Amino acid sequence: MSFAQNDVTKFLGIPVDGTKTNMIQKLKEKGYTYNARLDCLEGEFNGYNVRIHVVTNNNKVYRIMVEDVFGTDESEIKIRFNKLCRQFENNDKYINASLSDSQEIGENEDISYELLVNKKRYQASYYQKGNEEDFIDTADLTNYYLKEISKKYTEEELSEMTEEQIATVNAMIAFSYYTQLLEKKSVWFMINNSLGSYYILMYYDNGYNQANGEDL
Repeated sequence: MSFAQNDVTKFLGIPVDGTKTNMIQKLKEKGYTYNARLDCLEGEFNGYNVRIHVVTNNNKVYRIMVEDVFGTDESEIKIRFNKLCRQFENNDKYINASLSDSQEIGENEDISYELLVNKKRYQASYYQKGNEEDFIDTADLTNYYLKEISKKYTEEELSEMTEEQIATVNAMIAFSYYTQLLEKKSVWFMINNSLGSYYILMYYDNGYNQANGEDL
């Protein structure tokens, strides 16, 4: 199934798409400095000094990874993580990708113990909303609907449904379609522990350009 690709994940208003060279140039225009030795851009993002890595698949950008330059301690990283959660949850451009209302870390959570002993991963995920006229391809939605209907119900079963039942089925299929589109525009972040210091790694992913086994 081919989804509408006019509206992809954006980083600082720049589509996460195109060539690496082009993306680096656009980030330079935003004021970031390219570090040739580390092959990344450096500057400030959301109040912190960061390095920005441009990641490609088949010469197309599919990910922007933002990492803290300076690490911090356990208590500070918990505050930072929870603050980021609240910033995303209060931003109308994003939808919580988790089933829970909040993805914040509990006040009594022992992060260092959980990371070391239980190998726990502290991660929060969100979906970036899109412009509906670019985001939804009407023809594609129709094809998706017809395929899903034919897989789940026979013509006889459909003819016996009430209007209310049909409306419920339509809503479920539309929600499934919209969710799959949203999953192509994932923005997530995690805590990384390196030599006793804690860092935030943030990812802006364009699911349309990610590898899907085509090179296997």
